[in-house]
Amino acid sequence: MIELLVFDVDGCLTNGGITYGNSDSEEFKTFHVKDGFGIVSWMKLGKKSAIITGRHSRVVERRAKELGISYLYQDVKNKKAVLEEILLKEGLKFENVAAIGDDLNDLALLRCVGLSFCPKDAVSLVQKEVDIILSKEGGNASVREMIDCVVEKENMSEAFVNLWL
Repeated sequence: MIELLVFDVDGCLTNGGITYGNSDSEEFKTFHVKDGFGIVSWMKLGKKSAIITGRHSRVVERRAKELGISYLYQDVKNKKAVLEEILLKEGLKFENVAAIGDDLNDLALLRCVGLSFCPKDAVSLVQKEVDIILSKEGGNASVREMIDCVVEKENMSEAFVNLWL
């Protein structure tokens, strides 16, 4: 059973674009509201979520806090090792994890989880390795599509919908 969802940021939760403002600390990212709604709904089911990303951004910190994401790790070089730490804390196994990534730095993590996803516009080497290539591009509700897929595969659709009725 999937208990933990793991998300990459740039290229999955966002379209991969990074916009800089006038100051060194000013960075802009656009997140899709449907992804956020899906993540919040997942956690209302008593499940966990994690962001593991290779970059550091205060914008990502803000989004993770806003959504109540269980774990946030930034500036990560070895995403699989970070996931192992989370699994130890939660008493879970790799098979209890579904993850989404879009580029080569996500491969080690994607190869070890129970269910792996990538957005439609992920690099081809990642597309060849994941269980499911989503129909949406990164930043365009691909994470929500992932969550909906996991919910369906885990036979939780009714409970997922009932959260909001």
